[in-house]
Amino acid sequence: MLVRAATAIALLAGFLVALFALEPLWFAALIALIVAVAAFEWARLAGCSTACGSGYAAAAAGLWWLLPSEPAVTDAVLALACGFWVAVAPIWLRRGLLPRARPARLALGAAVLVPAATAMLALERGALLALLGLVWIADSAAYVAGRLFGRRKLAPELSPGKTWEGALGAVAACLLYAIILAASVPDLQARVHGALWIPYLAGAVFLCATSIVGDLFESAIKRSAGAKDSGSLLPGHGGVLDRIDSVTAALPVGALLVRQAGLP
Repeated sequence: MLVRAATAIALLAGFLVALFALEPLWFAALIALIVAVAAFEWARLAGCSTACGSGYAAAAAGLWWLLPSEPAVTDAVLALACGFWVAVAPIWLRRGLLPRARPARLALGAAVLVPAATAMLALERGALLALLGLVWIADSAAYVAGRLFGRRKLAPELSPGKTWEGALGAVAACLLYAIILAASVPDLQARVHGALWIPYLAGAVFLCATSIVGDLFESAIKRSAGAKDSGSLLPGHGGVLDRIDSVTAALPVGALLVRQAGLP
């Protein structure tokens, strides 16, 4: 537990420094590196050799790096990702329809990682931090509530440790976080009032639910590969994919909502 906490603190501190200190080009390079490492782990889960995984990692990072930065292209990528996480992934999880062929799994990995990376650059950095904060709070609250009150399993065949009580704890924490955010961020203070509280808070719940889907989706990928963790790079946590599973789902959806609402 101490190792896990120390790793989490170090990762958070490093990310915050990178988020606010790096120039856009270097921040983009950092994202490309994260995509490459996560893609390598995904390839290993798909049954690829080290050489194949390395090539796939380079290809995934290159695909994201070469993606045009025009707003229309960005919105299209985010919309496709949103459709996947909202409509396709839940059905696949419920019916056990994950693709089994290696090429299909590799294509799926790129479809998961590239939109999340696109969202990180599409957002103003303050908005990015706010969305990541919601995901981190959802993860932490789900863990604590699940440990304290968990009785009914959420998806025992995918992730035995997750419970409905943990999910409800995550939703409650996200609602509280969203309220505090709206009360303290000037842009949100000016926009969220009266009846607009309803779609604003509904959006927070929606993003919380999406982050849970992302977590369960990676659990399904790992379970089908017979792996407990995606890797061993992060002490106490496993691999990079184990730390960004919720983010890969919530960020594209959150970025699309933010952009459609006309926020930074």
